[in-house]
Amino acid sequence: MRTDTDEPVCYLCVNLFDSCFGCSRYTASSRYLSGGFRACPRCADTRYSPCDDCGTLLREHGSCDLCAYPQRVRSYRYKPDPRFHGNGPLFLGLELEVIVPAHRYNDAAATATERLGRMGYLKTDSSIHPTGFEIVTHPLAYPYAIEHFPWPLLGELDELGCRADSTVGLHVHASRAGFDSPAHVYRWMKLLYRNEGAVSTLARRRSRYAPFDLAARARARETAKDCKHAVGLDRYQAINPHPRHTLELRVFASSLVVGQVQAALAFTAASIDYTRNLRIPDIRAGAWEWGAFTAWVTGRPEYAPLSVELEALACAC
Repeated sequence: MRTDTDEPVCYLCVNLFDSCFGCSRYTASSRYLSGGFRACPRCADTRYSPCDDCGTLLREHGSCDLCAYPQRVRSYRYKPDPRFHGNGPLFLGLELEVIVPAHRYNDAAATATERLGRMGYLKTDSSIHPTGFEIVTHPLAYPYAIEHFPWPLLGELDELGCRADSTVGLHVHASRAGFDSPAHVYRWMKLLYRNEGAVSTLARRRSRYAPFDLAARARARETAKDCKHAVGLDRYQAINPHPRHTLELRVFASSLVVGQVQAALAFTAASIDYTRNLRIPDIRAGAWEWGAFTAWVTGRPEYAPLSVELEALACAC
């Protein structure tokens, strides 16, 4: 298969690439082209111009689908160019599945898109029954998400009759660039895999869409390096290593409770921060134990949403 860099890609790895609408070559660095297409960097620079209002690439004589239909619930395959909010290198992307009553669908979609603005968008998801949509954010730095996400939106959706329970998920994408090294990614994965029970309790569910897969755990050392090593693994697992630039934590049950959603973001950021500087002597001393992690979290006020949720779970037990 031909690529935009003139290097070949085999049929096993071609699914990691996008096909360019302009030149039909495969590319690992595509951009969104209005109408649901992808463009390689070369075609993006030479064939297509950006929308004056939002920057979306436009086909010749084509209109901007984002600006023309701002309240549309997009296709599940919709993947616009990311808009980064806050200061990195670690960015989180929230995916929140919401069950929506059919008779309030348009109202809920209009409310969500208005509150999100340029911070996110809505997508369809066939796993949501009977009807619903997925709230997807652009990449957000953790402090930015806690401070600037439109949290009142969750209460507004609840008032419209929307629901979120263990049948639908809350997924958090963490940018690979936010890790120091593949070894750091591996330490983070090991922390979660070694504490499956505690993580599942925090996540409020066990799901066939996010199992702690034994095959994935066995290959964690390799998938920590990059997405190419995930070929052959199911993406429906606790930590999905398939995305090119992120790792997707899929364990959480969806929720319209602000504290629970914030706790999911806080856990993702805190667990990455906690494992950043772990060394072998720390691990031998018990640093991979859940109690060591939660004690570390308690001393850091920036992760207060997680501390509050952990305390609530302890009281419930």
